[in-house]
Amino acid sequence: MPQSEEAAAWFAAVYETIQKIPHGRVTTYGHIAMLVGTPERPRQVGVALKHLPSHEAAVEFHNQNVPWQRVINAKGTVTPRGREEAGRQAAALEAEGVEVTRGSLGEYQVDFARFGWFPESVD
Repeated sequence: MPQSEEAAAWFAAVYETIQKIPHGRVTTYGHIAMLVGTPERPRQVGVALKHLPSHEAAVEFHNQNVPWQRVINAKGTVTPRGREEAGRQAAALEAEGVEVTRGSLGEYQVDFARFGWFPESVD
């Protein structure tokens, strides 16, 4: 995806911040947006993750070094992008020891009280 220098820098800031989420913890798109200084842009965090390259690409940030699975929506559910993708994200979280339950509509849920990561800032 072609990007301006500004967009590329913002995507990099998002990816660097997501890399700081500890193993076995989750946070929200909105919290990542707040941590990178743009609290009004949680949807753009999702866009950045949607465009995260696969590890086969010769790039600095990719799906093997940016723990994309640790970012979920503000309701504590895996964003429904299709059953297969949501299931893959839930399985990746479970592999890290995060307990993922199913809601009444079949959605994948995570308890923020147990697994949430919400620092005021990151170094």
